[in-house]
Amino acid sequence: MASTEEEYPYEIDEQLRSFDSSVTAVKSMLDKLMSMSRNELLVKLDPLDQAKLDLMSAYTLNSLFWVYLVTRGINPREHGIKQELERIRAYMNRVKEITDKKKAARLDKGAASRFIRSALYEPDDKDSGKKNESKKQADSTAAEPPPKRQKQRK
Repeated sequence: MASTEEEYPYEIDEQLRSFDSSVTAVKSMLDKLMSMSRNELLVKLDPLDQAKLDLMSAYTLNSLFWVYLVTRGINPREHGIKQELERIRAYMNRVKEITDKKKAARLDKGAASRFIRSALYEPDDKDSGKKNESKKQADSTAAEPPPKRQKQRK
């Protein structure tokens, strides 16, 4: 009496279902990616996105090869694929830095100069005499060094 289903431990059933759905998702993404020619796809992208696409493609392919090695019983950590994945990851980090720099806030020099000019602005009206007096007082107190404190002896 042979059953049509293969027998395997019940404990790994959920993990196998999750793995199957992940493989199906990867397959559908790769099908979408492969449906267009590479040249058509690259023409629509700017250079930074082209680099991201190339890195994503290389990382995906190498990751799938890593999984293949694991299924064959080969330790991928001792294989050259590990160095290749690290190299691709380093380039991904460089692209991420470039993207972050692009998104970073930039200094608006015109706004900064207007802000400083308005902060340093002194009007030429009746109040200017009062401000000058208070400014002179501040300057004179700043010119005098503060008195030295005596050391306390026990």
